[in-house]
Amino acid sequence: MKNIRKVTEDVIYVGADDRKLDLFEGHLPISYGVSYNSYLITDEKTCLMDTADSSVTRQFIENVQGALDGRKLDYLVVLHMEPDHCYNIEQIVLRHPECQVVGNEKTFDFIANFFPNLDLEGKKVVVSEGDVLDLGKHKLKFIFAPMVHWPEVMIAYDVTSQLLFSADAFGMFGALDGNLFADNVDFDRDHLDEARRYYTNIVGKYGMQVLSLFKKVEGVPLKMILPLHGYIWRDNFSYILNKYTLWASYTPEVKSVLIVYGTMYGDNACVANTLANKLSENGVKDIRVYDASVVSSSVLLSDSFKYSNIVIISPTYNMTIYPDIEEYLTDILRMGLRNRKISIIENGSWAPNVKNLIKAKIENSKLPFEFLKTELTVRSSLKEEDEKILNQMALEIKESLDR
Repeated sequence: MKNIRKVTEDVIYVGADDRKLDLFEGHLPISYGVSYNSYLITDEKTCLMDTADSSVTRQFIENVQGALDGRKLDYLVVLHMEPDHCYNIEQIVLRHPECQVVGNEKTFDFIANFFPNLDLEGKKVVVSEGDVLDLGKHKLKFIFAPMVHWPEVMIAYDVTSQLLFSADAFGMFGALDGNLFADNVDFDRDHLDEARRYYTNIVGKYGMQVLSLFKKVEGVPLKMILPLHGYIWRDNFSYILNKYTLWASYTPEVKSVLIVYGTMYGDNACVANTLANKLSENGVKDIRVYDASVVSSSVLLSDSFKYSNIVIISPTYNMTIYPDIEEYLTDILRMGLRNRKISIIENGSWAPNVKNLIKAKIENSKLPFEFLKTELTVRSSLKEEDEKILNQMALEIKESLDR
């Protein structure tokens, strides 16, 4: 049974929701599912914009066939070759041998990698930056977006209808649940965290490339942004563009404090909670405290992009950094986070040495971070003299938020 929606009079949504997948890319939890978006343009020529993941093949094929309604398929445009979007290329070509496949040179290199037995002889349309595919009324101009977030990625701008098919840009985790458009939901309240988590964990390393793409499309008139995951934007473009600009430039959204701690027996949880209380008493709002052993590293990474200040609390573990804190540090540095103010608290019963190890790991990344001066070494459990230093740390963090 087809499950399609009209985006405009002649652009049809043929994607599908996946609510069975537990881990996106094998490691990112998606409690609310994910959508694999694909769009069919029905003009003088028909054109399918990308395909979908293997998990939704049956629904996707039924949707495409239903949207075509007996017409032949003239073009399949491949904006991105990641398997959650490209898996059904072979299925489409086998069912529609008349269609031509549109991509750039790197696209076809990847197609050969993924589908070594797929014969595209005479079916390839190789495009370059700025080329236009004429469908009749719709005219798709191709804009290359290398490393947003794969090297072959491009986006397509419909010059006539002012639609931007944005590939993975502006995507998010979460099934659509019938809400095709972003203005049909309370995005800021219910979906911003998943949009940020998607960006930071998937695209976050490539902020410079995202900003370069924005320069290419600056001033382009828009009526809709149609990503490969998540909601379609047809209003309030400045909202999501501003968010992406902050994330891509590694600029905090919120001037407040994220506290990430590791603990074996609960003592560092006490330290984290005590510091959070003291920050609140100093007027700091929207504080977030996470146990790194419990919360998904994808959430820790996402909120590290959100907050201006990060407090890292780690026990000494076999003379090294606690494993979950080590993983957290590796994640934020691997994804290129920078421009955050860092405070460090270490704990150790006989030979605390984590503070310098954490500093060294961050400094070795060569990424710009600011270490605040006040540090604390806890010997096993929090003491009265430690609380005095926590008072000083809370005051120093509060002052750093005001500059």
